[in-house]
Amino acid sequence: MIQRIFENQLDLAGAAAADASVLIRLAIAARGCARIVASTGLSQREFLARLVGSPGIDWQRVELFHLDEYIGLSPDHPASFNRYIRQHIIDRIGPGLKQAYLLDGMANPQQMCAAAGAAISSGPVDLAFVGIGENGHLAFNDPPADFTTTEPFLVVNLDQRCREQQVGEGWFRSLEDVPRRAITMSVRQILKAESILCIAPEARKAEAVKLCFEGDISPMAPASALRLHPNTTVFLDRDSARLVQNNPAL
Repeated sequence: MIQRIFENQLDLAGAAAADASVLIRLAIAARGCARIVASTGLSQREFLARLVGSPGIDWQRVELFHLDEYIGLSPDHPASFNRYIRQHIIDRIGPGLKQAYLLDGMANPQQMCAAAGAAISSGPVDLAFVGIGENGHLAFNDPPADFTTTEPFLVVNLDQRCREQQVGEGWFRSLEDVPRRAITMSVRQILKAESILCIAPEARKAEAVKLCFEGDISPMAPASALRLHPNTTVFLDRDSARLVQNNPAL
């Protein structure tokens, strides 16, 4: 695992988007298609804006999956990750993707997991973009995360700290409004990607960054599983890396 630390979130986003663009173009050159997994949330916006504006990507040769979705939330709800992907990626690309496999929070959860699992298992995944939750979660795999399931997607219960983060980011007005269950890509499925870029800026992620990348690899620190993957690059800014030992930015 490689850690790269930048002075600010804009520099981080530019560097991550540049790396992502290269990896997508290499996959298209090698196989005629790139299959990617996208993350969502406030911390991903600047990165995604830079990525969709990157020159030279033939988006019509890209298949897109996303990590997670709330159960019981309409795809048009402001907090829906389905809507987020459409607003921040699909609608900005222009000609369109080869295929977008979007999770539907209003569908039967088990059937949605099965359909999404079959789709992502139909070929290799070239690149996954992920973030880190304030509780250390990876996608919606809250602690203690299931490191053993081989199912590509699963239904999970969201812990209180995860739900509080959603309120703090402004997606919901109160904790009571935040769904208690979600569909998420499993940890093992995320680790199947050929390359993983973890975009984790902001001071509120500093404790989770230290826990996951300097503590034990443990289901209690779900994003620590990224250390098991040989081609993971973690992009931090000065704020999110402030607790990292031997931080050259400090």
